[in-house]
Amino acid sequence: MRSTLSRIATVVTTGALALSLAACGSSSGASGTDKKTLRVGTLSDAPPSIYLQNGTFTGYDNELLRDIAKREGFEVEFVGTEFAGLLASVANGKFDIGSSTISTTDARKKTVAFTNGYDVGYTTIVTKKDANLKDPAAFAGKRLGVVQASVQDEFAGKIAGASVVRFPDYNAGFAQLKNGTLDGWVVPKDIGQQYLDQNPAVPLEFGFTQPNKDTPSAYAVAKTNKDLIAKLNDGIAKAIADGTVARLHAQFFKQAPLTPELEQGGAGLPVTNPGV
Repeated sequence: MRSTLSRIATVVTTGALALSLAACGSSSGASGTDKKTLRVGTLSDAPPSIYLQNGTFTGYDNELLRDIAKREGFEVEFVGTEFAGLLASVANGKFDIGSSTISTTDARKKTVAFTNGYDVGYTTIVTKKDANLKDPAAFAGKRLGVVQASVQDEFAGKIAGASVVRFPDYNAGFAQLKNGTLDGWVVPKDIGQQYLDQNPAVPLEFGFTQPNKDTPSAYAVAKTNKDLIAKLNDGIAKAIADGTVARLHAQFFKQAPLTPELEQGGAGLPVTNPGV
């Protein structure tokens, strides 16, 4: 995801979205659907999902959100942030939307609401080549690097005997794995693949890998903003129906298959939000 996010102050707008947003404030009277431009908190160093390229926030998640915004009649302004504070910033109104390949866990639903899913991923542990660490039990006594507050942080915390080392971003964790101070680096598999592809001289491989189909990636929205959730879900459904999701997925994920629910005309990945 980024070169130290704490240094990122870059704000990039989509610029060319010209449709105006119809006034439709949330059911509580608070928040962002009555605004033409919505602020989106995102990360910058997790390609191909979310990253900064030539000063522009891009990646599968953010390009899909641009498409949804155009369909639904609003603009988006992307702001770089760290993942640890992203959901709280969405809940308190600093950001209208969180876009960061966010897994829809029950714990996170206590803080924010989620749209329906737009991707299914895998959690994997990247290790040194030939380390033979293919099972969670093999990591007892090992040092595992994670992005703080990510679903991978939760995953690593459940591995008996492992020592979890938390970082603000992916670049910092990768650097530690590369220099040998970590035994494993817990990341979404697509992000791990990107780092391996970009660093072929570093002898790394995938260790243990686990699918995350029960907690698909989705956009985070404040619980009070039901109208925005509905707009985003409408845009996601249309993007699935006409094949835009499939096209963008193929563009950014050269090797990962697309789950059938997100293929053109697919049923989608519904996400429930208790109490919303």
